[in-house]
Amino acid sequence: MRSVWKTFPWGILIPACLLCLLGLLGLQRADELYGVSRLFQKQLIWMAIAIPVMLLMTVVSYRPLKQISPWLYVLHLVLLSVVLFMPAVNGSRRWIPLGVIDYQPSETARLAFIMALGWYLMYRRSQKTLLGFLPPFLMTLIPLFLIFREPDLGTAMLFLPILFAMLLVAGAKTSHLLGVIVVGVCLLPVLWLQMNAEQKSRVTTLFQQQDGGIAPETDGYHLHQSKQVLALGGLGGSFFAEEPVIDDVTAWALPAARTDFILCLIGERFGVLGILCLFLLYALIVGSGLRVALRTREPFGRLVSVGIVTMIATQALINAAMTVGLMPITGITLPLCSYGGSSLLSTSLALGLLMNIAMRPGYEVVQRQVWED
Repeated sequence: MRSVWKTFPWGILIPACLLCLLGLLGLQRADELYGVSRLFQKQLIWMAIAIPVMLLMTVVSYRPLKQISPWLYVLHLVLLSVVLFMPAVNGSRRWIPLGVIDYQPSETARLAFIMALGWYLMYRRSQKTLLGFLPPFLMTLIPLFLIFREPDLGTAMLFLPILFAMLLVAGAKTSHLLGVIVVGVCLLPVLWLQMNAEQKSRVTTLFQQQDGGIAPETDGYHLHQSKQVLALGGLGGSFFAEEPVIDDVTAWALPAARTDFILCLIGERFGVLGILCLFLLYALIVGSGLRVALRTREPFGRLVSVGIVTMIATQALINAAMTVGLMPITGITLPLCSYGGSSLLSTSLALGLLMNIAMRPGYEVVQRQVWED
């Protein structure tokens, strides 16, 4: 029992729980600013499910998952296809209604993709050649395209960084990866033609943004308000302020504040210092995950660790960048903080798998029984 406590990856679990707590405090602030909702209580219930699930993922060795990883990947391709025929919600088809809850396949598809890619790459050397890039890229582009058609540009953007990180760890040449990036940049006009009008407006708004002044009535309103609400927190946030910094209640107006823009509420409540603490917690998870990858000798575990760390880091960075106007608003959530059961559960599953790998860094020796005549 003592050895379990010593090897348990507290550097992943504790920051993850603190991030969930910060998310709850952000939801509480949303209730104060925009009126009480049931989302705070619902998120508590999701947390009560997600954290035990994260811990349960560490009980049994992750290694048998190698055998079912391709089938989980295929299953999610089917689910991502089915969701395109579901009724649209706010112009997007991202959820499969299951009665009590709505399931978002794109959330768990990321982890299934990481596991399947790790299974494919773990004992291969073909990725060291340009032709060997083709199967991994096909494995990436199929779910990416399906998610892009929902449309969900934010989640689709996560797949390529995960692919490049895992290919690099698997032994791909840096020159080949750079060449693929150059080709991808050249194909951006094709991507632009595939984007709908709303997605294009989010990109153009990025280059037309103005700080201060009156909020735009159409394009640019979300970005203007997100930066304004974040700025209202100042250095220490409203938590320590005796009175509001501004009397105009419309200054705090922010659509999707509890989901995509929860970072703004955390920043408004706890200021720049609170945001620094939040990203310190993400840095602790990423640093611990990279140490897990360095210590793990089993190829599948090492590759999956890198994929999970890249997913968490990229998602947090994209969410923060879109909040302050460094990237287009894509509708991507802040891991462990934003409201949403599918997002919280999928991230908890990924972190539970990462902790599982951390507890089993070496090869597993299986004793073979010899039968005598």
